[in-house]
Amino acid sequence: MGWNKWIRQNHRWLSIIFTTTVIANLVAMALGESPALVVYAPLLPLFLLLCSGLYMFVLPYVTGWRDRRHAGVAE
Repeated sequence: MGWNKWIRQNHRWLSIIFTTTVIANLVAMALGESPALVVYAPLLPLFLLLCSGLYMFVLPYVTGWRDRRHAGVAE
């Protein structure tokens, strides 16, 4: 599996994990006071989603710039 495909697949799984932790947080808050572990659980998947999302956002620009540079096209 290529690097980009691996990043995209992990981004999908991280979104599922993030959604699950947010739902668990909402359920815990509805039942009463939530433990700190439940409250802060969505932060790690959110940070990893940020990193992988920014990577995927910037990737087309970097590859386009690299392709133009290798083709010898002046900007």
